[in-house]
Amino acid sequence: MTTPNKTPPGADPKQLERTGTVREIGSQAVWSLSSCKPGFGVDQLRDDNLETYWQSDGSQPHLVNIQFRRKTTVKTLCIYADYKSDESYTPSKISVRVGNNFHNLQEVRQLELVEPSGWIHVPLTDTHKKPIRTFMIQIAVLANHQNGRDTHMRQIKVYTPVEESSIGKFPRCTTIDFMMYRSIR
Repeated sequence: MTTPNKTPPGADPKQLERTGTVREIGSQAVWSLSSCKPGFGVDQLRDDNLETYWQSDGSQPHLVNIQFRRKTTVKTLCIYADYKSDESYTPSKISVRVGNNFHNLQEVRQLELVEPSGWIHVPLTDTHKKPIRTFMIQIAVLANHQNGRDTHMRQIKVYTPVEESSIGKFPRCTTIDFMMYRSIR
């Protein structure tokens, strides 16, 4: 059992993107849910609006499946939860699983959440602290606060590391001799 990365309350994952070290790749995946109430599905989970949410409609565990067309490097998963707004619908125990398909998923993280409020940053790294490469991620809500039956998740973001390229990177010209040749006419 692990706890998610401690980030400042409400730390926006878009701040990660602004650093240039990661980019959001959720749009490259096919998303599916174990169940949802009409009007509270994948579109609401991915609309960048913290006021909307996915609401499950059935028995636990409630599942969010994220499938990529090719094996993809994933560094961080960010989930937005708000206990004050959702109360008994707020997840208290989440399992994150990865694999090639539904038949070989393996749990890589299990989180215990205590009245979460804001973004939960879940690192997806192997034993050597390298980002995981996978075809599929499954987020399973195993329990809710106050033994709630259905769950709310407001947003989920999936991040991959940005590969550094040597193209366009040149050493700095510091001497006068080098500075004469730093641009092409």
